[in-house]
Amino acid sequence: MRPVTRTTQTRKSPAVRATALGLAALLAWTVQGLAGAPADAGPSDTGLKGAIDEILTDPRLDGGAAGVVVADATTGATLYQRDGGDRLMPASNTKIPTSVAAMALLGPDHRFRTEVLATGRRYADTLHGDLYLRGTGDPTTLAADYDRLAARVAAAGVRRVTGRLVGDDTHFDANRLGRSWAADDESSYYSAQISALTLAPDTDYDSGTVIVEAAAAGAPGQRPAVTLTPRNDYVRVDNRATTVGSGRPDTLTIERAHGTNTLVISGEIPVGASPTKEWITVDEPTGYATAVFADALAAHGVRVEGPTRLGLRTPASARPVAAHESMPLRQLMHPFMKLSNNMHAEALTKAVGYEVSGSGSWDAGLAAVGAYLEKEGVDTSRLRQADGSGLSRMNLFPAGQLAALLLAVQDAPWYADWYASLPVACDPDRLVGGTLRRRMCDTPAALNARAKTGTLTGASALSGYVTDAAGRRLVYSVVLNNHLASSVKDVEDAIVVTLASSDTAAGAITGPAPRAERRAAPPAAPLECGWLKPEAPC
Repeated sequence: MRPVTRTTQTRKSPAVRATALGLAALLAWTVQGLAGAPADAGPSDTGLKGAIDEILTDPRLDGGAAGVVVADATTGATLYQRDGGDRLMPASNTKIPTSVAAMALLGPDHRFRTEVLATGRRYADTLHGDLYLRGTGDPTTLAADYDRLAARVAAAGVRRVTGRLVGDDTHFDANRLGRSWAADDESSYYSAQISALTLAPDTDYDSGTVIVEAAAAGAPGQRPAVTLTPRNDYVRVDNRATTVGSGRPDTLTIERAHGTNTLVISGEIPVGASPTKEWITVDEPTGYATAVFADALAAHGVRVEGPTRLGLRTPASARPVAAHESMPLRQLMHPFMKLSNNMHAEALTKAVGYEVSGSGSWDAGLAAVGAYLEKEGVDTSRLRQADGSGLSRMNLFPAGQLAALLLAVQDAPWYADWYASLPVACDPDRLVGGTLRRRMCDTPAALNARAKTGTLTGASALSGYVTDAAGRRLVYSVVLNNHLASSVKDVEDAIVVTLASSDTAAGAITGPAPRAERRAAPPAAPLECGWLKPEAPC
Protein backbone atom coordinates (compact mmCIF):
# COMPACT_ATOMS: atom_id res chain seq x y z
CA MET A 1 0.00 0.00 0.00
CA ARG A 2 1.41 3.36 -0.99
CA PRO A 3 1.39 6.17 1.58
CA VAL A 4 -1.46 8.61 1.10
CA THR A 5 -0.32 12.13 0.33
CA ARG A 6 -2.40 15.26 0.16
CA THR A 7 -1.39 18.41 -1.62
CA THR A 8 -2.02 21.45 0.55
CA GLN A 9 -1.71 25.15 -0.13
CA THR A 10 -0.31 27.31 2.62
CA ARG A 11 -1.66 30.50 1.09
CA LYS A 12 -4.98 30.89 -0.64
CA SER A 13 -6.14 33.68 -2.90
CA PRO A 14 -8.65 36.24 -1.58
CA ALA A 15 -11.33 34.60 -3.73
CA VAL A 16 -10.61 31.20 -2.20
CA ARG A 17 -10.59 32.68 1.32
CA ALA A 18 -13.92 34.31 0.54
CA THR A 19 -15.22 30.97 -0.67
CA ALA A 20 -14.20 29.43 2.64
CA LEU A 21 -16.10 32.15 4.50
CA GLY A 22 -19.12 31.59 2.29
CA LEU A 23 -18.87 27.85 2.84
CA ALA A 24 -18.93 28.41 6.59
CA ALA A 25 -22.04 30.52 6.19
CA LEU A 26 -23.63 27.88 3.98
CA LEU A 27 -22.99 25.18 6.56
CA ALA A 28 -24.29 27.47 9.30
CA TRP A 29 -27.70 27.89 7.67
CA THR A 30 -27.78 24.16 6.93
CA VAL A 31 -27.44 23.45 10.64
CA GLN A 32 -30.03 26.13 11.44
CA GLY A 33 -32.45 24.62 8.95
CA LEU A 34 -32.11 21.21 10.58
CA ALA A 35 -32.78 22.82 13.93
CA GLY A 36 -36.15 24.03 12.72
CA ALA A 37 -35.72 27.19 10.64
CA PRO A 38 -38.64 27.90 8.30
CA ALA A 39 -38.49 26.37 4.83
CA ASP A 40 -37.89 29.70 3.11
CA ALA A 41 -35.14 30.86 5.48
CA GLY A 42 -32.19 32.26 3.56
CA PRO A 43 -31.18 35.40 1.71
CA SER A 44 -33.69 38.20 1.18
CA ASP A 45 -35.62 38.13 -2.08
CA THR A 46 -33.77 39.81 -4.94
CA GLY A 47 -36.14 38.35 -7.51
CA LEU A 48 -34.30 35.04 -7.67
CA LYS A 49 -36.25 33.67 -4.74
CA GLY A 50 -39.57 34.45 -6.35
CA ALA A 51 -38.53 32.95 -9.67
CA ILE A 52 -37.30 29.65 -8.21
CA ASP A 53 -40.17 29.45 -5.75
CA GLU A 54 -42.54 29.74 -8.71
CA ILE A 55 -40.76 26.89 -10.52
CA LEU A 56 -41.14 24.71 -7.43
CA THR A 57 -44.92 25.18 -7.44
CA ASP A 58 -45.07 22.62 -10.25
CA PRO A 59 -47.99 20.32 -9.37
CA ARG A 60 -45.84 17.24 -10.01
CA LEU A 61 -43.99 18.14 -6.82
CA ASP A 62 -47.16 18.28 -4.72
CA GLY A 63 -46.72 15.97 -1.76
CA GLY A 64 -43.06 15.53 -2.61
CA ALA A 65 -39.87 17.09 -1.28
CA ALA A 66 -37.44 19.56 -2.81
CA GLY A 67 -34.04 20.69 -1.56
CA VAL A 68 -32.52 23.52 -3.61
CA VAL A 69 -29.41 25.63 -2.97
CA VAL A 70 -27.76 28.27 -5.15
CA ALA A 71 -24.48 29.95 -4.16
CA ASP A 72 -21.87 32.27 -5.62
CA ALA A 73 -19.04 29.98 -6.69
CA THR A 74 -16.35 32.59 -5.89
CA THR A 75 -17.49 33.97 -2.55
CA GLY A 76 -19.64 31.08 -1.37
CA ALA A 77 -22.48 33.49 -0.56
CA THR A 78 -25.86 31.76 -0.50
CA LEU A 79 -28.22 33.27 -3.10
CA TYR A 80 -31.14 30.90 -2.67
CA GLN A 81 -32.09 27.98 -0.48
CA ARG A 82 -35.21 25.91 -0.04
CA ASP A 83 -35.01 23.11 2.54
CA GLY A 84 -31.30 22.80 1.83
CA GLY A 85 -30.73 20.90 5.08
CA ASP A 86 -33.32 18.18 4.42
CA ARG A 87 -31.88 14.73 3.84
CA LEU A 88 -33.09 13.46 0.47
CA MET A 89 -32.20 10.54 -1.80
CA PRO A 90 -29.60 11.90 -4.27
CA ALA A 91 -29.57 8.99 -6.74
CA SER A 92 -26.47 9.38 -8.95
CA ASN A 93 -25.50 12.67 -7.34
CA THR A 94 -23.86 10.26 -4.88
CA LYS A 95 -21.14 9.98 -7.53
CA ILE A 96 -20.05 13.54 -6.69
CA PRO A 97 -18.52 12.68 -3.28
CA THR A 98 -17.25 9.35 -4.60
CA SER A 99 -15.48 10.90 -7.59
CA VAL A 100 -13.86 13.82 -5.77
CA ALA A 101 -12.63 11.50 -2.99
CA ALA A 102 -11.14 9.16 -5.60
CA MET A 103 -9.33 12.05 -7.29
CA ALA A 104 -8.00 13.27 -3.95
CA LEU A 105 -7.03 9.93 -2.40
CA LEU A 106 -5.94 7.89 -5.44
CA GLY A 107 -4.73 10.85 -7.51
CA PRO A 108 -5.53 11.77 -11.12
CA ASP A 109 -2.58 9.69 -12.39
CA HIS A 110 -3.72 6.50 -10.65
CA ARG A 111 -3.82 3.45 -12.94
CA PHE A 112 -5.28 0.04 -12.21
CA ARG A 113 -2.87 -2.82 -12.90
CA THR A 114 -3.74 -6.34 -14.07
CA GLU A 115 -0.87 -8.83 -13.97
CA VAL A 116 0.02 -12.36 -14.98
CA LEU A 117 2.45 -14.05 -12.58
CA ALA A 118 3.96 -17.51 -12.36
CA THR A 119 5.04 -19.86 -9.58
CA GLY A 120 7.15 -23.01 -9.81
CA ARG A 121 10.00 -23.66 -12.17
CA ARG A 122 10.39 -23.14 -15.87
CA TYR A 123 12.03 -25.74 -18.12
CA ALA A 124 12.24 -24.83 -21.80
CA ASP A 125 8.67 -23.91 -22.83
CA THR A 126 7.03 -25.64 -19.84
CA LEU A 127 6.05 -23.95 -16.57
CA HIS A 128 5.92 -26.53 -13.80
CA GLY A 129 3.71 -24.44 -11.55
CA ASP A 130 0.68 -22.21 -11.55
CA LEU A 131 -0.23 -19.15 -13.60
CA TYR A 132 -1.98 -16.32 -11.71
CA LEU A 133 -4.16 -13.60 -13.20
CA ARG A 134 -4.25 -10.83 -10.58
CA GLY A 135 -6.54 -7.80 -10.69
CA THR A 136 -6.63 -4.61 -8.67
CA GLY A 137 -10.12 -3.44 -9.60
CA ASP A 138 -9.80 -2.14 -13.17
CA PRO A 139 -13.38 -1.70 -14.46
CA THR A 140 -12.17 -0.91 -17.98
CA THR A 141 -10.34 -4.13 -18.94
CA LEU A 142 -11.53 -5.41 -22.32
CA ALA A 143 -11.31 -8.85 -23.90
CA ALA A 144 -8.64 -7.36 -26.18
CA ASP A 145 -6.55 -6.48 -23.13
CA TYR A 146 -6.73 -10.07 -21.87
CA ASP A 147 -5.77 -11.23 -25.36
CA ARG A 148 -2.68 -9.00 -25.28
CA LEU A 149 -1.74 -10.40 -21.87
CA ALA A 150 -2.04 -13.92 -23.27
CA ALA A 151 0.08 -12.94 -26.28
CA ARG A 152 2.81 -11.68 -23.93
CA VAL A 153 2.75 -14.97 -22.02
CA ALA A 154 3.27 -16.80 -25.29
CA ALA A 155 5.97 -14.33 -26.35
CA ALA A 156 7.78 -15.04 -23.09
CA GLY A 157 8.19 -18.62 -24.35
CA VAL A 158 5.57 -20.35 -22.21
CA ARG A 159 3.67 -23.01 -24.15
CA ARG A 160 2.63 -25.42 -21.42
CA VAL A 161 1.54 -24.90 -17.79
CA THR A 162 1.36 -28.08 -15.75
CA GLY A 163 -0.44 -26.41 -12.85
CA ARG A 164 -3.55 -24.29 -12.48
CA LEU A 165 -4.82 -21.01 -13.84
CA VAL A 166 -5.80 -18.92 -10.80
CA GLY A 167 -7.95 -15.79 -10.84
CA ASP A 168 -6.74 -13.59 -7.97
CA ASP A 169 -9.42 -11.05 -7.03
CA THR A 170 -8.29 -10.65 -3.40
CA HIS A 171 -7.47 -6.96 -3.80
CA PHE A 172 -11.18 -6.46 -3.06
CA ASP A 173 -13.40 -8.38 -0.68
CA ALA A 174 -15.89 -11.00 -1.86
CA ASN A 175 -19.03 -8.86 -1.43
CA ARG A 176 -20.34 -8.46 -4.95
CA LEU A 177 -23.48 -6.31 -4.57
CA GLY A 178 -24.09 -3.08 -2.70
CA ARG A 179 -26.44 -2.49 0.21
CA SER A 180 -30.15 -2.59 -0.64
CA TRP A 181 -29.60 -2.99 -4.38
CA ALA A 182 -32.89 -4.26 -5.81
CA ALA A 183 -33.18 -8.01 -6.35
CA ASP A 184 -35.11 -7.48 -9.59
CA ASP A 185 -32.08 -5.64 -11.02
CA GLU A 186 -29.92 -8.78 -10.76
CA SER A 187 -29.44 -9.17 -14.51
CA SER A 188 -29.55 -5.44 -15.31
CA TYR A 189 -26.17 -4.17 -16.47
CA TYR A 190 -26.22 -1.08 -14.25
CA SER A 191 -26.32 -3.39 -11.21
CA ALA A 192 -23.37 -5.64 -12.10
CA GLN A 193 -21.35 -7.49 -9.49
CA ILE A 194 -18.12 -5.82 -8.34
CA SER A 195 -14.82 -7.69 -8.38
CA ALA A 196 -11.14 -6.77 -8.45
CA LEU A 197 -10.89 -8.93 -11.58
CA THR A 198 -13.55 -8.25 -14.17
CA LEU A 199 -14.17 -7.58 -17.86
CA ALA A 200 -16.04 -4.97 -19.89
CA PRO A 201 -17.57 -5.92 -23.27
CA ASP A 202 -17.48 -2.42 -24.76
CA THR A 203 -15.76 0.95 -24.65
CA ASP A 204 -18.44 2.38 -22.39
CA TYR A 205 -16.64 0.00 -20.00
CA ASP A 206 -19.75 -1.70 -18.63
CA SER A 207 -17.75 -4.12 -16.52
CA GLY A 208 -19.20 -7.41 -15.32
CA THR A 209 -21.57 -7.69 -18.28
CA VAL A 210 -21.88 -9.55 -21.56
CA ILE A 211 -23.64 -8.17 -24.65
CA VAL A 212 -26.30 -10.57 -25.95
CA GLU A 213 -27.84 -10.08 -29.39
CA ALA A 214 -30.72 -12.13 -30.76
CA ALA A 215 -31.57 -11.81 -34.46
CA ALA A 216 -34.62 -13.21 -36.22
CA ALA A 217 -34.13 -16.27 -38.38
CA GLY A 218 -35.02 -16.21 -42.05
CA ALA A 219 -38.28 -18.08 -41.67
CA PRO A 220 -41.01 -18.43 -39.03
CA GLY A 221 -40.70 -21.31 -36.61
CA GLN A 222 -36.91 -21.17 -36.36
CA ARG A 223 -34.87 -20.13 -33.33
CA PRO A 224 -33.31 -16.65 -33.43
CA ALA A 225 -29.54 -16.52 -33.89
CA VAL A 226 -27.80 -15.52 -30.65
CA THR A 227 -24.33 -13.96 -30.43
CA LEU A 228 -22.29 -12.98 -27.36
CA THR A 229 -19.76 -10.18 -27.01
CA PRO A 230 -17.16 -11.17 -26.04
CA ARG A 231 -17.52 -14.76 -27.24
CA ASN A 232 -17.20 -17.07 -24.26
CA ASP A 233 -18.38 -20.35 -22.76
CA TYR A 234 -18.67 -18.95 -19.24
CA VAL A 235 -22.33 -18.10 -19.75
CA ARG A 236 -24.83 -20.60 -21.17
CA VAL A 237 -27.56 -19.65 -23.63
CA ASP A 238 -31.00 -21.22 -23.20
CA ASN A 239 -32.72 -20.16 -26.41
CA ARG A 240 -36.47 -20.66 -26.06
CA ALA A 241 -37.47 -17.87 -28.46
CA THR A 242 -39.19 -18.30 -31.81
CA THR A 243 -39.11 -16.38 -35.07
CA VAL A 244 -42.62 -15.46 -36.22
CA GLY A 245 -44.09 -13.90 -39.32
CA SER A 246 -43.45 -10.34 -40.34
CA GLY A 247 -45.81 -7.86 -38.71
CA ARG A 248 -46.32 -9.89 -35.55
CA PRO A 249 -45.47 -8.21 -32.19
CA ASP A 250 -41.85 -8.38 -31.03
CA THR A 251 -41.96 -9.85 -27.50
CA LEU A 252 -38.43 -11.24 -27.28
CA THR A 253 -36.71 -10.85 -23.89
CA ILE A 254 -33.25 -11.70 -22.58
CA GLU A 255 -32.60 -12.29 -18.88
CA ARG A 256 -30.16 -14.14 -16.67
CA ALA A 257 -31.77 -16.77 -14.48
CA HIS A 258 -31.41 -16.06 -10.76
CA GLY A 259 -28.15 -17.29 -9.24
CA THR A 260 -26.87 -18.77 -12.50
CA ASN A 261 -25.01 -17.86 -15.67
CA THR A 262 -27.83 -19.13 -17.86
CA LEU A 263 -29.12 -16.51 -20.29
CA VAL A 264 -32.74 -17.23 -21.08
CA ILE A 265 -33.96 -16.00 -24.49
CA SER A 266 -37.75 -16.16 -24.68
CA GLY A 267 -40.69 -14.70 -26.58
CA GLU A 268 -41.14 -14.04 -30.28
CA ILE A 269 -39.30 -11.95 -32.84
CA PRO A 270 -40.79 -11.29 -36.30
CA VAL A 271 -38.94 -11.92 -39.55
CA GLY A 272 -37.14 -8.74 -40.62
CA ALA A 273 -37.25 -7.13 -37.18
CA SER A 274 -34.19 -5.36 -35.78
CA PRO A 275 -32.14 -7.62 -33.51
CA THR A 276 -32.76 -7.42 -29.78
CA LYS A 277 -29.59 -6.38 -27.96
CA GLU A 278 -29.13 -6.42 -24.20
CA TRP A 279 -26.29 -5.88 -21.76
CA ILE A 280 -26.65 -8.63 -19.13
CA THR A 281 -24.68 -9.09 -15.91
CA VAL A 282 -22.69 -12.24 -15.24
CA ASP A 283 -22.65 -14.15 -11.99
CA GLU A 284 -19.13 -14.00 -10.52
CA PRO A 285 -17.14 -11.66 -12.78
CA THR A 286 -13.82 -13.11 -11.57
CA GLY A 287 -14.70 -16.38 -13.28
CA TYR A 288 -15.84 -14.51 -16.39
CA ALA A 289 -12.57 -12.62 -16.77
CA THR A 290 -10.48 -15.71 -16.03
CA ALA A 291 -12.43 -17.80 -18.56
CA VAL A 292 -11.93 -15.21 -21.31
CA PHE A 293 -8.21 -15.06 -20.45
CA ALA A 294 -8.01 -18.87 -20.56
CA ASP A 295 -9.54 -18.85 -24.04
CA ALA A 296 -7.00 -16.22 -25.10
CA LEU A 297 -4.13 -18.33 -23.77
CA ALA A 298 -5.37 -21.32 -25.78
CA ALA A 299 -5.71 -19.17 -28.91
CA HIS A 300 -2.05 -18.13 -28.51
CA GLY A 301 -0.88 -21.72 -28.09
CA VAL A 302 -0.51 -21.79 -24.30
CA ARG A 303 -1.96 -24.99 -22.80
CA VAL A 304 -2.92 -24.98 -19.11
CA GLU A 305 -3.26 -28.58 -17.89
CA GLY A 306 -4.62 -27.95 -14.40
CA PRO A 307 -8.04 -26.69 -13.33
CA THR A 308 -9.08 -23.06 -13.02
CA ARG A 309 -9.35 -21.77 -9.46
CA LEU A 310 -10.78 -18.48 -8.27
CA GLY A 311 -10.14 -16.22 -5.30
CA LEU A 312 -6.69 -17.43 -4.22
CA ARG A 313 -4.03 -14.90 -3.29
CA THR A 314 -0.92 -14.81 -5.46
CA PRO A 315 2.12 -16.00 -3.48
CA ALA A 316 4.73 -13.35 -2.71
CA SER A 317 7.31 -15.50 -4.52
CA ALA A 318 5.41 -15.38 -7.83
CA ARG A 319 7.33 -13.92 -10.76
CA PRO A 320 5.79 -11.36 -13.15
CA VAL A 321 5.20 -12.50 -16.72
CA ALA A 322 2.99 -9.78 -18.23
CA ALA A 323 1.04 -6.71 -17.14
CA HIS A 324 -1.64 -4.32 -18.36
CA GLU A 325 -2.34 -0.83 -16.97
CA SER A 326 -5.59 1.07 -17.28
CA MET A 327 -5.98 4.61 -18.50
CA PRO A 328 -5.18 7.19 -15.78
CA LEU A 329 -7.98 8.13 -13.41
CA ARG A 330 -8.32 11.62 -14.90
CA GLN A 331 -9.29 9.93 -18.20
CA LEU A 332 -11.41 7.21 -16.61
CA MET A 333 -13.45 9.98 -14.96
CA HIS A 334 -15.05 10.74 -18.34
CA PRO A 335 -16.90 7.47 -19.04
CA PHE A 336 -17.56 7.23 -15.30
CA MET A 337 -19.20 10.63 -14.79
CA LYS A 338 -20.46 11.46 -18.28
CA LEU A 339 -22.32 8.14 -18.59
CA SER A 340 -23.01 7.71 -14.85
CA ASN A 341 -21.32 4.30 -14.71
CA ASN A 342 -22.22 2.54 -11.46
CA MET A 343 -19.53 -0.12 -11.67
CA HIS A 344 -16.81 2.53 -11.96
CA ALA A 345 -18.14 4.22 -8.83
CA GLU A 346 -18.10 1.03 -6.79
CA ALA A 347 -14.68 -0.08 -8.05
CA LEU A 348 -13.28 3.33 -7.09
CA THR A 349 -14.93 3.15 -3.66
CA LYS A 350 -13.26 -0.17 -2.91
CA ALA A 351 -9.96 1.01 -4.44
CA VAL A 352 -10.00 4.04 -2.13
CA GLY A 353 -10.59 1.71 0.82
CA TYR A 354 -7.58 -0.39 -0.17
CA GLU A 355 -5.42 2.69 -0.70
CA VAL A 356 -6.24 4.24 2.66
CA SER A 357 -6.55 1.22 4.94
CA GLY A 358 -5.47 -1.85 2.98
CA SER A 359 -9.04 -3.17 2.81
CA GLY A 360 -10.81 -3.23 -0.56
CA SER A 361 -14.30 -3.21 0.92
CA TRP A 362 -17.33 -0.94 0.80
CA ASP A 363 -17.02 -0.25 4.53
CA ALA A 364 -13.39 0.84 4.22
CA GLY A 365 -13.99 2.82 1.06
CA LEU A 366 -17.01 4.69 2.38
CA ALA A 367 -15.17 5.46 5.60
CA ALA A 368 -12.32 6.96 3.54
CA VAL A 369 -14.76 8.98 1.44
CA GLY A 370 -16.44 10.26 4.60
CA ALA A 371 -13.13 11.27 6.19
CA TYR A 372 -12.22 13.18 3.02
CA LEU A 373 -15.58 14.98 3.00
CA GLU A 374 -15.05 16.06 6.61
CA LYS A 375 -11.67 17.55 5.67
CA GLU A 376 -13.47 19.58 3.03
CA GLY A 377 -15.92 20.94 5.60
CA VAL A 378 -18.89 18.71 4.80
CA ASP A 379 -20.89 17.69 7.87
CA THR A 380 -21.08 13.93 7.43
CA SER A 381 -23.27 13.57 10.52
CA ARG A 382 -26.09 15.00 8.39
CA LEU A 383 -25.88 12.53 5.53
CA ARG A 384 -25.66 8.80 4.82
CA GLN A 385 -23.68 7.23 2.00
CA ALA A 386 -24.39 3.52 1.51
CA ASP A 387 -22.60 2.91 -1.80
CA GLY A 388 -20.45 4.75 -4.31
CA SER A 389 -22.87 5.06 -7.21
CA GLY A 390 -26.24 6.11 -5.81
CA LEU A 391 -28.00 2.89 -6.81
CA SER A 392 -28.84 2.24 -3.16
CA ARG A 393 -32.01 3.91 -1.91
CA MET A 394 -30.38 4.16 1.52
CA ASN A 395 -28.26 7.14 0.43
CA LEU A 396 -29.35 10.46 1.97
CA PHE A 397 -27.74 13.83 1.21
CA PRO A 398 -28.96 17.37 1.84
CA ALA A 399 -28.68 19.68 -1.18
CA GLY A 400 -26.79 22.05 1.08
CA GLN A 401 -24.03 19.52 1.72
CA LEU A 402 -23.70 18.76 -2.00
CA ALA A 403 -23.42 22.49 -2.73
CA ALA A 404 -20.88 22.88 0.07
CA LEU A 405 -18.74 20.14 -1.46
CA LEU A 406 -18.95 21.70 -4.93
CA LEU A 407 -17.71 24.96 -3.43
CA ALA A 408 -14.96 23.37 -1.39
CA VAL A 409 -13.22 21.36 -4.12
CA GLN A 410 -12.61 24.31 -6.44
CA ASP A 411 -9.11 24.91 -5.08
CA ALA A 412 -8.02 21.25 -5.37
CA PRO A 413 -5.03 20.66 -7.67
CA TRP A 414 -7.03 18.05 -9.63
CA TYR A 415 -10.20 20.17 -9.88
CA ALA A 416 -9.83 21.06 -13.58
CA ASP A 417 -9.65 17.38 -14.54
CA TRP A 418 -12.64 16.53 -12.37
CA TYR A 419 -14.69 19.50 -13.61
CA ALA A 420 -14.06 18.38 -17.19
CA SER A 421 -15.73 15.05 -16.39
CA LEU A 422 -19.11 16.63 -15.59
CA PRO A 423 -21.79 16.36 -18.32
CA VAL A 424 -22.27 19.54 -20.39
CA ALA A 425 -25.79 20.72 -21.21
CA CYS A 426 -26.78 20.17 -24.86
CA ASP A 427 -23.37 19.02 -26.12
CA PRO A 428 -24.35 16.16 -28.46
CA ASP A 429 -21.11 14.22 -28.00
CA ARG A 430 -21.85 11.34 -25.57
CA LEU A 431 -18.46 11.73 -23.90
CA VAL A 432 -18.90 15.49 -23.48
CA GLY A 433 -22.60 16.07 -22.98
CA GLY A 434 -23.14 12.70 -21.36
CA THR A 435 -26.46 12.47 -19.54
CA LEU A 436 -27.14 16.19 -20.21
CA ARG A 437 -26.61 16.03 -23.96
CA ARG A 438 -30.28 16.56 -24.85
CA ARG A 439 -31.19 18.92 -22.04
CA MET A 440 -31.45 22.75 -21.87
CA CYS A 441 -30.88 23.12 -25.62
CA ASP A 442 -31.70 26.51 -27.20
CA THR A 443 -31.29 28.25 -23.84
CA PRO A 444 -28.49 30.27 -22.21
CA ALA A 445 -27.62 27.15 -20.20
CA ALA A 446 -26.66 25.19 -23.34
CA LEU A 447 -22.91 24.47 -23.46
CA ASN A 448 -22.73 26.46 -20.21
CA ALA A 449 -24.17 24.38 -17.37
CA ARG A 450 -22.16 21.43 -16.12
CA ALA A 451 -23.68 19.03 -13.65
CA LYS A 452 -24.10 15.51 -12.39
CA THR A 453 -27.54 14.10 -13.03
CA GLY A 454 -29.36 11.58 -10.88
CA THR A 455 -32.50 9.50 -11.37
CA LEU A 456 -34.25 6.68 -9.54
CA THR A 457 -37.96 6.02 -9.27
CA GLY A 458 -39.30 9.00 -7.30
CA ALA A 459 -35.88 10.68 -7.02
CA SER A 460 -34.23 13.20 -9.32
CA ALA A 461 -31.20 15.45 -8.81
CA LEU A 462 -28.97 17.90 -10.64
CA SER A 463 -25.93 19.53 -9.01
CA GLY A 464 -23.13 21.49 -10.60
CA TYR A 465 -22.02 24.86 -11.98
CA VAL A 466 -23.38 27.49 -14.37
CA THR A 467 -22.38 31.02 -15.40
CA ASP A 468 -25.12 33.66 -15.26
CA ALA A 469 -25.85 36.32 -17.89
CA ALA A 470 -23.36 38.76 -16.35
CA GLY A 471 -20.52 36.24 -16.07
CA ARG A 472 -21.02 35.35 -12.41
CA ARG A 473 -20.19 31.71 -11.71
CA LEU A 474 -22.75 29.86 -9.61
CA VAL A 475 -23.00 26.55 -7.77
CA TYR A 476 -26.39 24.84 -7.54
CA SER A 477 -27.86 21.65 -6.16
CA VAL A 478 -31.42 20.54 -6.85
CA VAL A 479 -32.67 17.33 -5.21
CA LEU A 480 -36.30 16.32 -5.78
CA ASN A 481 -37.92 13.31 -4.07
CA ASN A 482 -41.19 11.46 -3.61
CA HIS A 483 -42.81 12.58 -6.84
CA LEU A 484 -45.13 10.23 -8.70
CA ALA A 485 -44.46 11.67 -12.15
CA SER A 486 -42.14 9.71 -14.43
CA SER A 487 -39.92 12.78 -14.82
CA VAL A 488 -39.36 16.17 -13.22
CA LYS A 489 -36.21 16.93 -15.21
CA ASP A 490 -37.71 20.05 -16.76
CA VAL A 491 -38.18 21.46 -13.23
CA GLU A 492 -34.44 21.11 -12.63
CA ASP A 493 -33.72 22.55 -16.08
CA ALA A 494 -36.01 25.56 -15.48
CA ILE A 495 -34.01 26.46 -12.35
CA VAL A 496 -30.65 26.23 -14.13
CA VAL A 497 -31.91 28.10 -17.21
CA THR A 498 -33.20 30.87 -14.92
CA LEU A 499 -29.73 31.16 -13.38
CA ALA A 500 -28.05 31.23 -16.79
CA SER A 501 -30.51 33.85 -18.11
CA SER A 502 -30.26 36.27 -15.19
CA ASP A 503 -27.88 38.90 -13.83
CA THR A 504 -28.04 37.57 -10.28
CA ALA A 505 -25.77 40.24 -8.79
CA ALA A 506 -27.88 43.09 -10.16
CA GLY A 507 -31.14 41.36 -9.29
CA ALA A 508 -32.18 41.33 -12.95
CA ILE A 509 -33.89 37.95 -12.94
CA THR A 510 -35.25 36.42 -16.10
CA GLY A 511 -37.76 33.90 -14.85
CA PRO A 512 -38.74 30.76 -16.70
CA ALA A 513 -41.28 30.68 -19.48
CA PRO A 514 -44.81 29.72 -18.49
CA ARG A 515 -44.90 26.03 -17.68
CA ALA A 516 -46.71 24.99 -20.85
CA GLU A 517 -44.08 26.73 -22.98
CA ARG A 518 -40.97 25.36 -21.30
CA ARG A 519 -38.71 23.16 -23.34
CA ALA A 520 -39.09 19.98 -21.35
CA ALA A 521 -36.59 17.16 -21.18
CA PRO A 522 -37.58 14.00 -23.06
CA PRO A 523 -39.83 11.66 -21.08
CA ALA A 524 -37.62 9.91 -18.57
CA ALA A 525 -37.51 6.32 -17.41
CA PRO A 526 -37.37 5.80 -13.64
CA LEU A 527 -33.62 5.19 -13.89
CA GLU A 528 -30.64 7.30 -14.91
CA CYS A 529 -30.81 7.68 -18.69
CA GLY A 530 -27.18 6.66 -19.07
CA TRP A 531 -28.09 3.29 -17.57
CA LEU A 532 -30.50 2.37 -20.35
CA LYS A 533 -29.18 0.18 -23.17
CA PRO A 534 -29.25 0.36 -26.13
CA GLU A 535 -28.92 4.11 -26.51
CA ALA A 536 -31.80 5.88 -24.83
CA PRO A 537 -32.86 9.56 -24.79
CA CYS A 538 -31.22 11.61 -22.04
